[in-house]
Amino acid sequence: MMVFACNKQDSIAYTNSVTTTNDSIFKWIDQGKDSDFSEEVRSLLLEKAYVAASKSINDTLKPKYYLQLSNAYLKLKDSALFLRTNKESIVLAKIVNDSKTHAGAHWDLATYYGNIKLPDSAYANYKEAHILYDAVGDDPNSARLLYNMARSQVDVKDYTGAEINAINAIKIFKPLEDNKRLYRCYNLLGTISTELKEYQRALEYFDDAENHLDQISGDENVNRYSGSLQNNIGNVFKEQGDFANATKYYTNALNSDDSLQFKRPKIYAQYLINLSTSRLYSGDTLGLKKDLKVAKHIFQEESDSEGLSFAHYAFAEYFLTYKDTVQALHSAELARQFAEQSSNNKRLLASLALLTQMDSDNSSRYAQRHFELSDSLLLAERKARDKFTRISFETDEVEAANRELARKQQIWIGIALGVFLLGIAVYIIINQRAKNQALRFQQQQQASNQEIFDLMLSQKQKIEESKKMEQKRISEELHDGVLGKMLGARMVLTGLNKRTNEEAIEERAIAIAALKDVEGEVRAISHELSHAAYQNMNNFIHSIQELLGNVGTANGIAPSFEYDEDFEWDSLKGDIKINLYRIVQESLQNAVKHAECKNILVSFVRQNNSLHITINDDGKGFKTNGGRKGIGMRNIESRVVKLNGTWEVNSIVNKGTTITLHIPLNGSKAQTEIEITEKNLQNIE
Repeated sequence: MMVFACNKQDSIAYTNSVTTTNDSIFKWIDQGKDSDFSEEVRSLLLEKAYVAASKSINDTLKPKYYLQLSNAYLKLKDSALFLRTNKESIVLAKIVNDSKTHAGAHWDLATYYGNIKLPDSAYANYKEAHILYDAVGDDPNSARLLYNMARSQVDVKDYTGAEINAINAIKIFKPLEDNKRLYRCYNLLGTISTELKEYQRALEYFDDAENHLDQISGDENVNRYSGSLQNNIGNVFKEQGDFANATKYYTNALNSDDSLQFKRPKIYAQYLINLSTSRLYSGDTLGLKKDLKVAKHIFQEESDSEGLSFAHYAFAEYFLTYKDTVQALHSAELARQFAEQSSNNKRLLASLALLTQMDSDNSSRYAQRHFELSDSLLLAERKARDKFTRISFETDEVEAANRELARKQQIWIGIALGVFLLGIAVYIIINQRAKNQALRFQQQQQASNQEIFDLMLSQKQKIEESKKMEQKRISEELHDGVLGKMLGARMVLTGLNKRTNEEAIEERAIAIAALKDVEGEVRAISHELSHAAYQNMNNFIHSIQELLGNVGTANGIAPSFEYDEDFEWDSLKGDIKINLYRIVQESLQNAVKHAECKNILVSFVRQNNSLHITINDDGKGFKTNGGRKGIGMRNIESRVVKLNGTWEVNSIVNKGTTITLHIPLNGSKAQTEIEITEKNLQNIE
């Protein structure tokens, strides 16, 4: 045995060194269920499996891990960890819709409640597990749970309900030819009929159980099943007062397994007491006291209070047979005490009835206690049966409601799908219309751009023609006026250089005056040229007005345009004009496409060395503090940055949008030409 334990420890050490996998988690859980390990080692293995399972990212396997862990903790009798892992298994199984794992978790929970003597809670969880297995078509497990439900109902004497569930289980097990479970069902039905005092029917059920037991092969528990069946048949005959037949079947139960006393000592002691009391009532008392002592000793070693109550009650009957009332009364009192200690109400009632019969001094007290206990037990059993009925009813109602909900859900899914498809169709139509509108706007924009380009070409040609005409006029003025006068003055001065008289001096003064006239004429021509160069033609303003007109006409918008008429807008640098034009164009496009406005105002104002541009619409506006900028807004920002300017957008939902631009004029063509002109004029003067 020591070598085996060492091998186990080596196995644990090896497992610790292996990377956590799905197989290793299940392996640790299986080892945690292995009774060959100590409880401490099993707890460590299960804790390790729990930590690994909690870190698992496999949502499908995770509820299965917790189900196996809860089952292992149930076997280890660790209630706290069982309840925790069981709950986690149920929650996760619901999330991933794993019905079988969900059902298994309720099954384990029912077993736990059965172990702690809470049959109503056990029944409710058996019922839940049965519904889940039935829903997925798992007939074998569904039938096993019907059998377990029947056993829970027997505990509270709900014999009618138990009989119905056991028969329903048989209907499923028969086509499956599951003889072991058919034996259990018929054996349970026989026990129920015995409690209902339907003895002939009970024997028929036990006969059916025996027929299926004979067909079980390869099961090591066949002898145990046989012993239970023989004992139950003995109970039927004992209840009928046929102690000879009862003795025969109790003897068969006791001899069903040669090693019963060592393998299952408490069952052996129970069979032995049944046999002893049956022999006692039939008058066979040889070695009887010795057998009762053996049974009582076994229950003492097993610390089985319920068994000790059974043994002392048998001793009380034995002593009464021999008229030893003192010993009988003592044994009956011990039977009562152990019955109370083990909460065995059936044995307690029997002990109180026996004490009432034997103890004349305290018979009224025992009788009152018997009456109160019997009454409370009847009330508790009635409540329990009602609760079982309510659980079944409510569960069936929930199941029906779930079916109705599933049907309604299918209808709503169909409606939602129809609405979704309709929404897609509407979206496609609206999106297509928006695209068509954008395409029309783009076409209009291209047409406007072409008009602007043609206008620029035409203006350029006019400027070139004006330049040629002005050059010709200046040439004629200089040739006919200035050049002739200068030539005449030069010839006069050349002749006067040979003369020094007073007349020559006067003529020289006249020539100098003529030259001053030429100087004045040149200055006049220069001023005239300067004025012509800066004459306010406003072709840029005309382009903006034409853009506003085209957009307004095409989209039903009333545009307004305000500008500083004193400023020479055509003197702006080319990059300023084209970028301002594009900014206005982009803003108009956004207003038409998104704002759905009726009116739009564009304002150009010069303040000191900067331009202030305002574009305002009365559209639906938007939230400026959320979301990212669209392509249009990014384009505007890019153009403002190129001009070294700043801009801001103010918009209020349902109250419109205002775009404000601040563009510096430093370094612009207009500013540079003004400075140069003023400097030239100063030099001429």
